Amino acid sequence: MALKLAIVGRPNVGKSTLFNRLAGKKLALVHDLPGVTRDRKEVTTKLKDLELTIIDTAGYEEATEGKMEERMWQQTKRAIEESDVVLFLFDARAGMQAYDEHFADLVRKSKKPVLLLANKCEGRDQEQGIYEAYKLGLGEPIIFSAEHSIGFDELYLQLKELEEKLFAAKNEEETGEEDAIEDINELKKKPIQIAIVGRPNVGKSTLVNALLNDERMLTGPEAGLTRDAITSRWQWKGWKINLVDTAGLRKQAKVTGAIEKMSVESTMYAANMAQVVILVLDADGVLDKQDLTIARKVLDEGRALVVAVNKWDIADKQEALQKLNDKLATSLTQAEGVPTVTISALKKHGLDKLLSAVIKVYERWNVRIPTAPLNQWFRDVQEANPAPLGKNKRRIKLKYITQAKTRPPSFFIFSSNPEGLPDSYLRYLTNQLRETFGLRGIPIRITVRKADNPYAE
Repeated sequence: MALKLAIVGRPNVGKSTLFNRLAGKKLALVHDLPGVTRDRKEVTTKLKDLELTIIDTAGYEEATEGKMEERMWQQTKRAIEESDVVLFLFDARAGMQAYDEHFADLVRKSKKPVLLLANKCEGRDQEQGIYEAYKLGLGEPIIFSAEHSIGFDELYLQLKELEEKLFAAKNEEETGEEDAIEDINELKKKPIQIAIVGRPNVGKSTLVNALLNDERMLTGPEAGLTRDAITSRWQWKGWKINLVDTAGLRKQAKVTGAIEKMSVESTMYAANMAQVVILVLDADGVLDKQDLTIARKVLDEGRALVVAVNKWDIADKQEALQKLNDKLATSLTQAEGVPTVTISALKKHGLDKLLSAVIKVYERWNVRIPTAPLNQWFRDVQEANPAPLGKNKRRIKLKYITQAKTRPPSFFIFSSNPEGLPDSYLRYLTNQLRETFGLRGIPIRITVRKADNPYAE
């Protein structure tokens, strides 16, 4: 569904130039002579990934009833009424004129979202005109030049936010709470790939048998009984699951023999292909060096991770829990808040709690954050803690953020100087993102890119 924009303003402020820029071709006549545009001109186009229907309108001038100018104004009013968003242009070089203020009053009465564009800002003589624009009461003006392709990144960002708000409101009116239900139902259509990994003899195969309620896997006190990755298809509370039991992973230096090497390769392949990985620990030796190595590999591959502490029925609970929490807090910082569940696979204790944790982390791993709240958060965190100075001693400007993909949630930040942003600030943004949008316990990827102009060519 295309976002409908009405481009409005007094004569000769650059409306048709902007219309042609957005359309990607010269569809509207452009001339220094005021009043060239008379009819509404409409075209469907795209700005990056935004579908737009744009309407060029006649400039506003006072006119007596029955005159051509009055009929032109009626066409402009109809364009505003039909639009989703009004782009209000003014000439920043000429500053505020009486018609600008009169037109602003009329636009405000429409109750439509308005973006104020300070056009013709390609030189250095517009500062006074930009300051004057605040008295229109239409918000902060976007520094813009339709002719020289300045300000299109900011225009895109604000339109994207408005699109999310407007269409989300429409969807809410039409479907109420059905969207959230549909999202879960969509996830339920395909099976979740769950790999169970860990050191030898921690109870992985016993856990699989307990979950399936069947002696599907060979178990016993001997380490290394499972050699290959074995998949079992299964369902739990409407969720389709492919459950993969894997061979135990010893330290690399201790892996000997061709069969064990192949078993390790099979395990790592299963973990990399999984969507959620359950790392099984022995309660008597939680998160030793090998456990941490496995966990880091899982997170580096972008998989969702759940830690299952097995043999909890015979453990020294207080000591084991304290040790586990300390190690998680200090050693797995790339996915703070990894869910941990205490279980006894042999006695089938805590299994529902484990699977509930798996489903929750899987939903987080698939989450898509709407652009509007994402960028509102982005502005808030920068106000609370601005980006540091770059190498040239100038403040690094972070323009906007967008979610590139899910599984795991991955984001692009567009910046004027991406190379100068320190890792510490990226960690700050990642932690804030986790806290605000409930993304604890899953890997998050943020890439900083140089902001570009979609019309630079």
